Amino acid sequence: MPNWVIFPIAYSISLVSSAKSLQILRLPRSEISDSIVEEVAGRLSSITFLDLSYCRNIGAPALEVIGKHCKSLAWLRRTMHPLEVAEKLSQDDEASAIAATMPKLKQLEVAYLLISTEGVLKILGSCPELELLDMRGCWNVKLDDNFLKKFSRLKVVGPSVVDYLGMKGLDNCSSYSGSSGYLPWDFVAGEMDDYLDDELPEGDWDDDQSMEDVEMRFYNRFDFEDTAFDWPLSP
Repeated sequence: MPNWVIFPIAYSISLVSSAKSLQILRLPRSEISDSIVEEVAGRLSSITFLDLSYCRNIGAPALEVIGKHCKSLAWLRRTMHPLEVAEKLSQDDEASAIAATMPKLKQLEVAYLLISTEGVLKILGSCPELELLDMRGCWNVKLDDNFLKKFSRLKVVGPSVVDYLGMKGLDNCSSYSGSSGYLPWDFVAGEMDDYLDDELPEGDWDDDQSMEDVEMRFYNRFDFEDTAFDWPLSP
């Protein structure tokens, strides 16, 4: 039995509202909005992993309310595609919301989010448990290697992007470098589920598939031609 379920967004609201024990929630490319997040976030207090990749209709208000209600959140995916953010001037307000409300984050993926160095510094200063920061494609971020040495536990990926399929796992993520790029593709796009299995306590993936074991993906429509829509390379 798969550990994920696909539902249309109209049905997803009532389902999530009753999922108080849900720990893993994926909403990639969902049409979910800030108002919907504000409605259901209070019932998602057990969430530890949340995927909001390519969700164009949410922003800082949604992230802020999630952070306030989901105190156990340790892994957030908020990656975007350059074409989806081309008309935006900045998404630093999202970085500020993350910094202000998600101090227990260990893994943060914000690839191609339009954030600046200032936004990243806010996150680093407010999330002391952060172990991985994926900021591939965040071209406005400039971090000094000497500065990053202060964060001995932190692995930073990006902002450059290199298609190197041979890299696997967190152990292969190199430290930040302004002259080279990293793409631990299998970790972020393929092997992430395996790594997450190691992070969760034993018993969370039993065959009985209780509510906290289900990864739900909510869509307003199905577009299977778009299933390969992911990381573009560096320009």
